Amino acid sequence: MNTTSEDLNHLLIVGITPYFIDKQGVWYNENLQKILDARQSQPFFEDNVIYLQKDHSFQFSQFLRKLDEMGYERVAKVSDPGEFSQRGGIVDVFPINIKNAIRLDFLGNEVDAIKVLDTKIENEEKSKEVLRKKLKSQKLFSELKGLKAGDYLVHLDHGIAKFAGIEDFQFSVSKFHDSPEMEAPKVENKYYVLEYDKGDKLYVPVGLERKLSRYVGFQDPKVSRLGSVIWQNTKRAIKEGVEKLAKELLQLYAQKEVVERTPYIEDREIEAQLRDSFAYQETPDQMQAIEDIKQDLQKTKPMDRIICGDVGFGKTEVAIRTALLASINNRQTALICPTTILANQHFNSFKNRFNKIPIRISLLSGLQTKTEQKKILNNLKEGKIDILIGTHRLLSKDVEYKNLQLLIIDDEQKFGVKQKERLRQIKTSLDVLSLSATPIPRTIYLALSSLKNISLMQTPPVGRQAIKTEVLEYSNKNIKKIINTELARHGQVYFLHNRVQTIETKAEELKKLCPKAKLGVIHGQMPEKKLVQIMDDFQKEKINVLLATTIIENGLDHANVNTIIIEDATRLGLSQAHQIRGRVGRSGTKSYAYFMYQEKSMTPLVQERLKALEDIQELGAGYRIAIRDLELRGAGNILGKEQSGAINKIGLNLYSQMISEAIEKFKQ
Repeated sequence: MNTTSEDLNHLLIVGITPYFIDKQGVWYNENLQKILDARQSQPFFEDNVIYLQKDHSFQFSQFLRKLDEMGYERVAKVSDPGEFSQRGGIVDVFPINIKNAIRLDFLGNEVDAIKVLDTKIENEEKSKEVLRKKLKSQKLFSELKGLKAGDYLVHLDHGIAKFAGIEDFQFSVSKFHDSPEMEAPKVENKYYVLEYDKGDKLYVPVGLERKLSRYVGFQDPKVSRLGSVIWQNTKRAIKEGVEKLAKELLQLYAQKEVVERTPYIEDREIEAQLRDSFAYQETPDQMQAIEDIKQDLQKTKPMDRIICGDVGFGKTEVAIRTALLASINNRQTALICPTTILANQHFNSFKNRFNKIPIRISLLSGLQTKTEQKKILNNLKEGKIDILIGTHRLLSKDVEYKNLQLLIIDDEQKFGVKQKERLRQIKTSLDVLSLSATPIPRTIYLALSSLKNISLMQTPPVGRQAIKTEVLEYSNKNIKKIINTELARHGQVYFLHNRVQTIETKAEELKKLCPKAKLGVIHGQMPEKKLVQIMDDFQKEKINVLLATTIIENGLDHANVNTIIIEDATRLGLSQAHQIRGRVGRSGTKSYAYFMYQEKSMTPLVQERLKALEDIQELGAGYRIAIRDLELRGAGNILGKEQSGAINKIGLNLYSQMISEAIEKFKQ
């Protein structure tokens, strides 16, 4: 990195805040004295401004700390605004308020030289937009709610550490930068205490969370050595790989960017009619998701949005409102589900919601005869069907649409890439709305890296209660008590037994344990018509205990089922267990989930998984569960095996943040 011939006598460095990012370079020159005066009386300017003068004193250690607190990132080599590096008494810094990086040469605590480097920004507006997005992504990735002592954190400048707690800590700080002889006042504040290798500790001020993120990767990462250059070199190497990957991803998605379709138009009268017939009060998150989708559809670029909402938080209603928008615009909708049961439930829900609106809805699955299917396919091809709901049957080559424009996928994680691409091949300008309670890691990554839009639905419906979760050792005594307690309050029970071969034997056991129970059995190898009939009997409460395999995890909605028993919880992944737990508690009634285990099946990983289910019981935890699940399984193949090593070195959150920032940097 070379210096230019220009030396400066003074230098203003401002903090990375929206207020300063929005200012143009000339503003700083015109208002320099006002900024310096404001430092003496206004805390914001005192905290977010450094002013250096050649041959004047400024405590070196305080200067480095202040850069850190103002949001500047320590790197091995400065290349972008908002970065700094240090080698001995030489500090390279790229202030966000000027176009060039600067080299500062300190002799002790005196500024010996201020030199302009040849590293500069080419486009000031683009640079500012990158900084704005960087601030936003840092906030997104630095969610530290529920942090516990012993959790691993990643500090942007210093690497991986163990969180030890929050403490009050007092140190001296001088606001009179040019008067070192004056006694510095004592300042007391709350700090995150981070423990590094060799017993070193770092105190991070509460309020500077944007420098921190949770470590997601291997369960026990290697803790960094505080002050070591290894972390900076690791970040630099990974950043180079990330930027290469970002360019490849942008090329991959470039085709989507150029495809256009006619924007959707609204019909407020019909929309109001459907909205007014909704039996519940929309949550703020539901309303925001609907608004996000409307904005997507009013653009010429096809929509690709995922709705990430916990089970029972109203994703189906969002899908119904979206399908209405497509129908208003004379465009067909396809809703694809993983099971016949869920497809049938969606079909009934859509028919009920559209009962007073002239929209034609059909179901295509194994429930219909070949003659019925042929008639449906002909009507679809002729445009006599507005919304088609079905299973994988919708992927068959004989399914032809007249004007398909909207694809709704529920549940997103149940379909492979090839299956989703088969639907996209029908039409390159297809609008895609994916619904998921626990997004697959790739989707989380895409959503957070600006390549996929995401709407989070984390507000529970009015009256919804958290599901009381207990982990118990398996016993007939416990099962009998749980079932009889639920039946005594006229509720219904799910009993999960995930082995088709022994499910009938288990049914006989339960009949002996609870002879008054009206028992039904379902599993995936049953004929589809029989499955639907049993579920219909369960819906009508002719059955009050349903013995089932994991077939029940896919979106079933029965308000009177308030207890679920999982016979062998050791066999379930964390996301799957959370998904199944969400099959109960769909009304305002207090609900219970019992995860049972055999002592011989307990391993350390299983113990941690079950503990996580007990720890994370609050409503809206699905998104956090997905992240936690990733922690327990390792970062894995988010982007392919070649990336997993890098992810585990710096953590998924920081890696995704780097990807997001690189994409913004290279976007045209």
